[in-house]
Amino acid sequence: MLDILVKGASELITCKGAGPKSGPDLDVLDIVRDGDLAIKDGKIVAIGHLEEEAKKVVDATGKIVLPGFVDCHTHLVFAGSREGEFLSKIEGVGYLEILERGGGILSTVGSTREATLPDLLASALSRIDMASDYGTTTIEVKSGYGLDFFNEMKILTVVRSLHTNRRVELVSTFLGAHTVPEEFRADRQAYVQEVLRMVEEFRKQSLAEFCDVFVEEGAFSVEEARAILSKALEYGWKLKLHAGEFADIGGVELGAELGAMSVDHLDYISERGMALMAEKGIMGVLLPGVPFHLMTGHYAPARRMIEAGVPIALATDYNPGSCPTLSMQMIIALACRYMKLTAAEAINASTVNASYAVDRGDRIGSLEVGKQADIIILDISDHRQLPYWFGMNLVERVIKNGKLIR
Repeated sequence: MLDILVKGASELITCKGAGPKSGPDLDVLDIVRDGDLAIKDGKIVAIGHLEEEAKKVVDATGKIVLPGFVDCHTHLVFAGSREGEFLSKIEGVGYLEILERGGGILSTVGSTREATLPDLLASALSRIDMASDYGTTTIEVKSGYGLDFFNEMKILTVVRSLHTNRRVELVSTFLGAHTVPEEFRADRQAYVQEVLRMVEEFRKQSLAEFCDVFVEEGAFSVEEARAILSKALEYGWKLKLHAGEFADIGGVELGAELGAMSVDHLDYISERGMALMAEKGIMGVLLPGVPFHLMTGHYAPARRMIEAGVPIALATDYNPGSCPTLSMQMIIALACRYMKLTAAEAINASTVNASYAVDRGDRIGSLEVGKQADIIILDISDHRQLPYWFGMNLVERVIKNGKLIR
């Protein structure tokens, strides 16, 4: 007998394909209409029009069924809030100017350093519950608000403690190179050496899977990032980069050189950068919530990237400064409005492609027999309604690892 049988979906959207989707394939969802899906022992065991018996039957009549959202870029673990900076942004103060004043990332670093591990754990659990309610079943979580050995370890320890949470699966990323902390401002190279020490020690302790660097004006140069990421490769880390959020200073080219799994932000990217990412198959993780919240009006050139053959994913970049939302539904709505993605492209970018951005495309991100049963049911009848109805939660049911959790 099946554990769960999802019956009669108006659109059962599989998102299946041979690897990450790019070009015209990104607009293909592979929909089973009036479709059913069977779950046994945490796995999808059948898709189509089914008559098997199950312990639990979930009626999806008139609704759409999707793979759970994969939020492949977040900064989930932090303390404090920065609503004052939001008001400054409304008044026209730029993000980099706020950072130079000691605000921005450094403000959150101060609050996070003061927070205890139990405090950070409790707030992270609350955020996970919220993300899950909005349909996210896998979340990548970066450190980067500690910026010293003890506090970066504290954040990554919190993330490791969250791995037993039944509502989401977590992917851990070390981002000690988020910015240079105040105490090292007079000696940047000393902080790069401290990050290199963390790269070695945290890998020995298996505290994270990915190593990331913020390659940007006001953060880290290409040369500094190359030193950190090259050392990370030596110790067996998988690589990610923040690049092109405010300017294109060569982060994409560095990611291509070192074989990064993804390069994230890309609001500024050259034609050469796009060609390199397409050639190397590097995932471009686009974060439309950031220019929306920062009110820059400058979004990643998604249509040009798709035409160039770059595989793209979407994520929230959830953090207290540049994108305080955990709703992938809202990110999809923004991507369609401001980046001109179709609904199908945005859905694929939030599920199957996002799963490849965290190296999990073999088992999550699409609805296929043998894959993990991470499934959401939305109270709409047509996938094109997902970006249309915005600012509300359309998710009615969430199934994680074959367990009905909402």
